[in-house]
Amino acid sequence: MSQREMSFEPDDGAEPTYSVSELADAINGVLRRGFDQGVWVRGEIQGWNERGPHAYFRLAEVTDNGKAQLNVQFFAPQRNKLRSLLMKNGLQLCDGLKVRIFGQLDYFAGNGSLGLKMSAIDPRFTLGELALQRDDVLRRLGEAGWLERNRQVPLAVAPLRVGVVTSRASAAWADFAHEIERSGMGFQLRLVDVRVQGETAVREITGALRTLSAAPDLDAVVLIRGGGSRGELATFDDEAIAMAIARSPLPVLTGIGHEIDRSVADEVAHLALKTPTACAAALVERVQAFQQSVEGAWTQICHVAAMSLQASVTDVAGLGEGIRLRVSSAVSRSDERLHERARRVQRGAQRVLERADGRLAAAATSVRRAPQRMDLPEQQLQHVAERVRLLDPATTMARGWSITRTIDGRTIRAADELQSGDQIITTFASGTARSRVEETNP
Repeated sequence: MSQREMSFEPDDGAEPTYSVSELADAINGVLRRGFDQGVWVRGEIQGWNERGPHAYFRLAEVTDNGKAQLNVQFFAPQRNKLRSLLMKNGLQLCDGLKVRIFGQLDYFAGNGSLGLKMSAIDPRFTLGELALQRDDVLRRLGEAGWLERNRQVPLAVAPLRVGVVTSRASAAWADFAHEIERSGMGFQLRLVDVRVQGETAVREITGALRTLSAAPDLDAVVLIRGGGSRGELATFDDEAIAMAIARSPLPVLTGIGHEIDRSVADEVAHLALKTPTACAAALVERVQAFQQSVEGAWTQICHVAAMSLQASVTDVAGLGEGIRLRVSSAVSRSDERLHERARRVQRGAQRVLERADGRLAAAATSVRRAPQRMDLPEQQLQHVAERVRLLDPATTMARGWSITRTIDGRTIRAADELQSGDQIITTFASGTARSRVEETNP
């Protein structure tokens, strides 16, 4: 059909002119004729939004030319109809989930957009996509050697300081904290509150793991989440979370979902437990085992110490008795030697006294017989005393002599020892005089 030239002539009715609503009806008629049985479409859910019983989202696909999107309306009757099917397969529709859905195309004149009224879903497609993504992540991690990395990090024998990554408002945190508190042990928990599903969940969980892993005062990190659908738990199959766990210098324990769930995060963790409660119980059991081992070792130490002490007491008692006997014998021998030496000293002293008495008596007799022997020493002593008196400076100064000293007490013996201006002190027989040298004549 060729494009007609624009004309401003009056409408003669030869060509139809649609109103907006009429054109919308025409478009929907074409869509119904072209897709009268409905259409299956696959893509990724984005912008999930619930308004009352209805849900609205975009089905998106990234192509070489950019991004393709289709608006989807999931009304209440169809949601109720598909609820049991989704629950049976463990699926819950949410952002990021890849789906294959069926519905009727519809052009909505209210906002001028084309949409799909969803009425069916293929759960096998979603489960298959999740499994393929999970297997692909595990394959890459295994080839790079990351699966065993965190298991090689040693777990403390008593991991009491624990970092926890989960949602503060979740039942997972409540169950975990209750189990820890119920143990009555001195655990120290550091919680980082994150979203565990949705568009920002992967980024928040990865950041929390890195932050806690870098803490120098923690023994371990715990990543927990309560039960959920396969789609919700798919968050923990993300490669970014797995790499954050594998690179952690601290052991990371996981307790994600129910007992039947097994995520990629579980595969790379140091220890994967079935539930958040089981994760807490594992920590408690490890600390209890350490406590029991310490108490057992202490009991054994006390027993060995008691036995050693008793043996030492016996040994000391035996040594004491032996020492007592030896000391008693030694004291007896010493007493005998002391008495003997005392007797010898007494006898020797008696002899010395007797000899001294004899010499003293002889000297007294000699003095009485020759008293003139004492005259000569007495005369010599008097002569020496007279010479000393004559040489005394006081006697000399009494005859008019004096002693001259410098200001610091040095005796002046010659005039050339002084200079003009020096101060001198002259000492007489009675008193002193200070003067200044005006002139010297050597």
